[in-house]
Amino acid sequence: MESAAPIKDLKVQVTNKQVLSIALPITFAILIPQINMLTNSIFLGNLSIEALGNAGITGVFYLIFAVAGNGLNNAVQSVFSRYAGSDDTGAFKIILSQGIRICLQVALAGILITWFIAPFILQSVADPTAYPVEMSFLRIRIFGLPFLYLFQMGNAFLVASLNSRYLIIGFVAEALVNVLFDYLFIFGHFGFPKMGFNGAAVASVIAEASGFLFVLLVLMKTGLKKQYGLLQHFAYDKASSNQIIKVATPLVLQYVISVSTWLVFFILIESRHNENAKAISNTMRNIFGLTGVFVWAFAATSATMVSNLMGQRREDKVIEAINKIMLWSIGFCCFMCLLVNIFPHQFFSLFGQGEAFVAEGIPVLRVVSTALLIMSIANVWLNGVTGTGKTKVNLAIEIIAIILYLIYSWIFVKVNYISLAMAWSNELVYWSAIFLLSFTFMKSGKWKTK
Repeated sequence: MESAAPIKDLKVQVTNKQVLSIALPITFAILIPQINMLTNSIFLGNLSIEALGNAGITGVFYLIFAVAGNGLNNAVQSVFSRYAGSDDTGAFKIILSQGIRICLQVALAGILITWFIAPFILQSVADPTAYPVEMSFLRIRIFGLPFLYLFQMGNAFLVASLNSRYLIIGFVAEALVNVLFDYLFIFGHFGFPKMGFNGAAVASVIAEASGFLFVLLVLMKTGLKKQYGLLQHFAYDKASSNQIIKVATPLVLQYVISVSTWLVFFILIESRHNENAKAISNTMRNIFGLTGVFVWAFAATSATMVSNLMGQRREDKVIEAINKIMLWSIGFCCFMCLLVNIFPHQFFSLFGQGEAFVAEGIPVLRVVSTALLIMSIANVWLNGVTGTGKTKVNLAIEIIAIILYLIYSWIFVKVNYISLAMAWSNELVYWSAIFLLSFTFMKSGKWKTK
């Protein structure tokens, strides 16, 4: 791989070409881990319906810590982009080193919580027959967290420095490693131990370690490490650390609260002792991940471009940029939703279950698809708020939407359960609230600098 040429101008332009040049590489990067989760679910579905159902709880639990890292990633990316917009790339090496210090501290906290606190929480709420299996899985799976966070830090730099085209390298490597070791460890092929459900955890940890190693290799082989003086100075820098923490704390809380409520929803579903409902819900989690890859990519593009424009003092272009990104997000999401809705039987058949599973799953798929279309709009506007640096507003928006989500979920899952499709319509409530609140705030202009 040739060394990267020096980058003279990192200022973004509000054009379709610029939007796609940032978003499409991120799309492929996000697609790969979603394929990893889908692969895990397919392998586990062919192992047993219990394993497929248990993957829902464990997947969402790990996702809580994963999105905490995503909050850190978005904060660091926002800080990077602000400096990029103002042509101060000399700060990149300090921002990255402080981001790495912070993310490793959070990863250690995640490991300790999973090993010593989570057992008391899950044992009191999870299905007694499923709890030992789920806890055993999580105690292995959580060791992938430091590698995941380091991977995310590297990706934050690549996106902000307009080198997002390199993202796909690490993610492809991670996906291939995950598929290989899923096959070897879940079923015990070629002399490897047959670990069943825990095999998916081991495979995922190895895959995340591989992803980190490949993104490190990219930084070195492209010349980016030398160009920006990265990974050399890890001494504590109070100003940069405080800047990252100030932006990151509301985002981390926002993401953790959001996914924690999803965990509550899965626990409510599990409390009904319906293996089909659990398995279908885990499948819907995969739909959200797989179909939503474009949504999350354009949302990340929104945060990056808004932050960069703010650094350029071109606040008059922010709403124009969000609208342009939103249209691309809706278009790609519509395509993905049409795809899974035209071929629902083929999709559900991947998980090795019977016709009853497919028949019960299709109405839920329709509801989730509608929610995804709303999400494709809402997430772009919400990440526009992130790009302005007003992350406390992000947190406030999240809390209001979560309260509505939990009330709705409690009523239609615990109190008056009508159907699984009705239960999953809580996503319509959540994303509608996110959109209305984010749109109103951005249109108010209260985010503009004085």
